Amino acid sequence: MDTSVTTTPITSRRYGAVNWLGLQTLIQREVQRFLKVGAQTVFAPLIQTLLFMMVFGLVLRDGNWPGTTRAYADGLAAGLVMMSIISNAFQNSSSSIVIAKVQGNSVDFLMPPLSALELTIAFIVGAAARGILVGAASLIAVAWLANVMPAEPLWAIYFAIVASVIFGAIGLLGGVWADKFDHLAAVTNFIIVPLTFLSGTFYSTDALPEPFRTFSHYNPVFFLIDGFRHGFIGSHDAPLVVSATVSLGLALVLCWACWAMLKSGYRLRS
Repeated sequence: MDTSVTTTPITSRRYGAVNWLGLQTLIQREVQRFLKVGAQTVFAPLIQTLLFMMVFGLVLRDGNWPGTTRAYADGLAAGLVMMSIISNAFQNSSSSIVIAKVQGNSVDFLMPPLSALELTIAFIVGAAARGILVGAASLIAVAWLANVMPAEPLWAIYFAIVASVIFGAIGLLGGVWADKFDHLAAVTNFIIVPLTFLSGTFYSTDALPEPFRTFSHYNPVFFLIDGFRHGFIGSHDAPLVVSATVSLGLALVLCWACWAMLKSGYRLRS
C-alpha cells in the first residue's frame, strides 16, 4: 500500500498588477483606526465647527453674504464644513505615518507586498473617508443654524472629494517628512491653519481691499472653499472652471509627489 504523501511545492504568492487584498486591508485599517477613537476624530471637530458657527453666525446673522441674497450664516456654514474636511483629511494621513514612525511599527505597511502606488492610494483614501465623514456630520450639525440645502450639489460633492484628496496627500507628505509630532505641529500651525483661515472661510474675498483680494486668489485653498461654497449658495468669487481645474491639477501633482516619495523610501526605509 502506497502511503506516500503528495505535497505541493511552496511558491511565492502572485497578486497580479494590483494587490487588491493588501490594498483593501490597508484602507480598512486606516478607516478603522479613526473610527475606534470617534469621540476624538469625529465628535471633537463637530464641537469646533459649532463654536465657530455660533460665534460668527449668530453675531452676524442679520447680514447677507456679499453679492447674494443668502444669509451670511449660509455662506459661513459652507466654509466651515470645508475647513473640517481639509483639517481632518490632513490629520488622518499625517498622524497615521508619524505614529507608525514614532512607535517603530512602520514595518507593518512597508514589508507587505504593497507598491508605492498602492500605499499612496490606501493612505489617501483613508484620509478622504475621514474628511468626508466629518464634513457630512458637520453639515448636519450646522443645519439648525443655517440653510445648508445645496444649490448645486454636484459641485459641492466634487470639491469635497478633491479637497479631501489634496489634504490627504499633503498629510501623507508631511507625515513622511516629520520625524516627531513637533514637526507635524509646525506644518499644521504654519501652513495648514494660515492657508485655511486666509482663504475665505469666514468671508468673501470680494469684500477685501487690494492687494489682499489678489493675494487671496493665489491661495490654493481659496479655490476649494470658493467652489464648495458655490455648490451651496450658488455664488463664487473666482470662475468656477478655474477653481475646478486648479484643484484637480493640484490633487494630481500631490498624489504623484506622494507616490514618488514612497517609492524612494525617503525617511521610511533609512
